[in-house]
Amino acid sequence: MTVDPTAVADRLVQLRARIAAAESAAGRSPGSVRLLLATKTQDAATIRAALAADTGTPHPVLIGENRVQELVAKGPLLGDLGVTTHLIGPLQSNKVNAALRWASCIESVASLDLAHRLAARSSGVQVYVQVNVSQEPTKHGAAPAEAVELACAIGALPGVRLAGLMTVGANSRDADLVRAGYAVLRTLRDEIVASGAPGTADVQELSMGMSGDLELAIAEGATVVRVGSALFGPRA
Repeated sequence: MTVDPTAVADRLVQLRARIAAAESAAGRSPGSVRLLLATKTQDAATIRAALAADTGTPHPVLIGENRVQELVAKGPLLGDLGVTTHLIGPLQSNKVNAALRWASCIESVASLDLAHRLAARSSGVQVYVQVNVSQEPTKHGAAPAEAVELACAIGALPGVRLAGLMTVGANSRDADLVRAGYAVLRTLRDEIVASGAPGTADVQELSMGMSGDLELAIAEGATVVRVGSALFGPRA
């Protein structure tokens, strides 16, 4: 179902204001946080309306798809816009080729095996290591204790470019707990860069924070926030 373009435009203005206010509260430079639209279940017309409304901003929005099948279906319908698309959901090994055709960044790399498969088929795709900072069994991602070693191994691979880390915050109403998880991801990023390992010098991105907790993530250094419901409304 297509969302009213006017409603999308209004929500986008409000969302940009939230991000700007969070940047200011955290003492960060305006425009230091990029907005990724989590477009799961949204049709191409709705996505185009959101992109058309996002004018006069320092950085254009990114698109994030959770499912490879949606990425493949919408790719040809949005390709003329030149928008940068990330895969933010789990990637099965048999769908690597399809994902690489339409995504310029894979945010959900949580194993060295998947990184090897991407490296064998790519000439420079960006990857983020996904870390399960809350260690909840229902969440995808490497354990925090394994993340630095995994990232350093991935950074050394030809064919991929390690650019950052990604996480989904704790499923909790405890803001301190959620924020602590985001602090863990920032600390891991800093440890990876400080390691001096090959391919880690440019690991800067922290993809963390969603509609309900983006302020907490920005306070802890998020460079990308992934937002769906705050822009498109609750999924049907």
